[in-house]
Amino acid sequence: MIRAALKSLLARKVRLVMSTFAIVLGVSFVVGTLIFSDTLNRSFVSLFAYTVGDVVVQPEGGDVPGGGDSTATVPAELVGRLATLPGAARADGQIGIQGVYVVDTDGDPIGGFGPPSIGGNWSDAPAGNGLRSLAITEGREPQGPGEVVLDAETADTSGWSVGEVVPMITGEETANLEPTLVGIADFPDGGSLNGATLAAFETGAAQELFLDGDDAFSDVWVTAADGVTQAELRDQVAEVLPDGFEAVTGDSEADAAADDLLEAISFLTIFLLIFAGISLVVGSFLIVNTFSILVAQRSRELALLRALGASRRQVTRSVQLESFILGVLGSTVGLGLGVLLAIGLRAIFATIGLDLSGQALVYSPRTFIAAYAVGIVVTMAAAYLPARRTARIAPVQAMRDDIALPEESVRKRFRNGLGLAMLGALALLVGLTDLVDLGNGAWYTGLGVLAILLGVTAMAPVLARPYLELTRALFARWFGSIGNLAGQNSLRNPRRTAATASALMIGLTLACTMAIVGASAKATVDKQIEDTFVGDFVVSSIFQGAFSSSIANRLEGVDGVEDVVSQRFGFAEYDGGFAGIGATDPDDLDRLDLTLATGAPADLTLDTVLLGTSFARSNDLTIGDTVELEVNTGTVEWTVAGTFEASSLVSSGLLTSLETFEKAGYPAQDYLLVVYDEPGATGMQDKIDQALADQPIVTAKDQAAYAAEQREPIDQFVLIIFALLGLALLIAVLGIVNTLALSVIERTREVGLLRAIGVSRGQLRAMITLESVVISSLGAILGVLLGIGFGLALMTAVRDEGLDVIRVPFDQVAVFLLLSVVIGMLAAILPARRAARLDVLDAISTE
Repeated sequence: MIRAALKSLLARKVRLVMSTFAIVLGVSFVVGTLIFSDTLNRSFVSLFAYTVGDVVVQPEGGDVPGGGDSTATVPAELVGRLATLPGAARADGQIGIQGVYVVDTDGDPIGGFGPPSIGGNWSDAPAGNGLRSLAITEGREPQGPGEVVLDAETADTSGWSVGEVVPMITGEETANLEPTLVGIADFPDGGSLNGATLAAFETGAAQELFLDGDDAFSDVWVTAADGVTQAELRDQVAEVLPDGFEAVTGDSEADAAADDLLEAISFLTIFLLIFAGISLVVGSFLIVNTFSILVAQRSRELALLRALGASRRQVTRSVQLESFILGVLGSTVGLGLGVLLAIGLRAIFATIGLDLSGQALVYSPRTFIAAYAVGIVVTMAAAYLPARRTARIAPVQAMRDDIALPEESVRKRFRNGLGLAMLGALALLVGLTDLVDLGNGAWYTGLGVLAILLGVTAMAPVLARPYLELTRALFARWFGSIGNLAGQNSLRNPRRTAATASALMIGLTLACTMAIVGASAKATVDKQIEDTFVGDFVVSSIFQGAFSSSIANRLEGVDGVEDVVSQRFGFAEYDGGFAGIGATDPDDLDRLDLTLATGAPADLTLDTVLLGTSFARSNDLTIGDTVELEVNTGTVEWTVAGTFEASSLVSSGLLTSLETFEKAGYPAQDYLLVVYDEPGATGMQDKIDQALADQPIVTAKDQAAYAAEQREPIDQFVLIIFALLGLALLIAVLGIVNTLALSVIERTREVGLLRAIGVSRGQLRAMITLESVVISSLGAILGVLLGIGFGLALMTAVRDEGLDVIRVPFDQVAVFLLLSVVIGMLAAILPARRAARLDVLDAISTE
């Protein structure tokens, strides 16, 4: 039986290659994601190991929530005291702040998206565990004001050379710098800043630029003497520290920093693996269909094996053996393709600033295990039902000319599918609402969507029959007898037609859902901006970060500007997660036209906070309650002074005063400015642009431009979703091609007879093309209907979260439907060509 199974597999290798390709694509997505994720993890763990000393001394609560800057510092006098400890070899003060942008030779700022743009002091202090940190590879160290050292990657990208003046932009009071590049630094032992940029100044100059001239540091590295462990040195350091400071080992600080960052970007891995799972689900439909058709075509062969003494179990195992071999083959090829995908992912992320070129790809054992486990399990599971049906072939059927493969009752499938869809709807309801608190609603939502899709797939043969009858009648009227034959061929096996269409249905369901989410989100943004936009211009950073507060003063001096209202922004830890905190002058709340649901502007005093109504509701907070937050200076308790309605210009869930904000350790840097023109002022866009000419990171936008800017990230996100769903759609197209190709082989004699009675090659190609269009359009209609349902349900469930405009993009829905017809026509090209080239006599004589 094993020999027979292997011979059967080799005899049909061309027919099976497409189903193997589906597994290859799905496995490659899993492998590429895991390799990229492990490479990302290793890279950041290595990077943070170079950014700490053996012991790090910092203000208590020194881990800045969300990775921002803190105004809390360590006094310089501590450095000398720490260097004299018996377990210390040396101590070095370190300054590090974000938002220092190098402007390249074309006048464009470098970095800003993702990895930070860092400014600080130059230090040759060794990193923890004796690692050599950055070292000068060209030029020399900075020796006074007006000199800077850049990391090698930034220097290369910017185009500046040693001896040239480098324009820079900072978020400090001095917004523009023009130091001379005196040195270039790199990691002598290999390594990378992962796309971050570094501008290092002489220590005194850095203190003047970034710490308002205070003789202090962001933190202090204490290097252990020979034979002293990090823990021993930490204990010695802790004994001499004054209140308000803490000592942590470099290893723990590096691990904590890496863990926080990796947790923040873990959604990338989850995001990619979700789409790998979608591709595998869609691919399983292709495999099920392929094995179903092949087993049907081999029914005489399998029945003869039964007649010769093969047991049901042996016949079933022979089909499962074939699927196992295909799974191994698909996993192996997918493993290789996954490596290429990981390289591609690394290149894509490098274009947005996350440069991992300094880190070799990481191949962990789990990647290989996952590749073969996924490929083999999915293939064998998909082939199980066809394999089980082979066991029902009675030996006596080998004596008959018409060997029909036993089929499960369509009605029974419909009932089971209906039950599964109802359970999915219940899970979806639980996941999208708070009717029942059963933990993470995302899992219930995902399982609900999957259950509904599988349930509809099971019901599809019954649901599709009216549509197939309609298309047969329409094709008969429009294309005559050829159209009638195409319609009858689709009706001949509605189960196969529906199963093939279901693969396309899944992809278009998710695409349509995301189209509704994207259109609704953009419509909500437009409505919110229209309702709440105040002033004449909004000034913000192109990197969505902070910028110098001196910009506001500069704009106030522009002819025609009446007023400038500033806002600041930072992150805090609240209830195990991050919360955005905005800050403004309480006197400017009326200028922002912020609608207070409760409380009054005068109530926003020191150590108080206003909460967004959605934040207050979800956390069950009201006026007078205390909010405990982890901020830059540690733990604070702010009293709730009121709540405010959602606004396009106040994006945070919490809003406090500038005084409270700065007291919490956040830097005095603006995040957004609202500019008001004087009545009758003209040409203000040009005037403001001229005032910002030396600040390429900052732009001024009117209402329309601001709305377009807010919509852009939504468009990019939806585009990424569509690109990833493209893999699932590709597999669905392969499924249609495979089904048609196998169907042509199955109907070889029928095709020969049609040619013999006068059907031309063109008519034959038209018939198969129409069959393909029926399959693809059926999948599109089911997908669009489900997608609209899922999209409306999702957007209805999140209306209380601020997305209160629901919009169905009917233009995109029409494109999806039109695309399905195009897919059908393209998928039919190869099968139709093969059918038209069959020799008439050979086809008629085929058994």
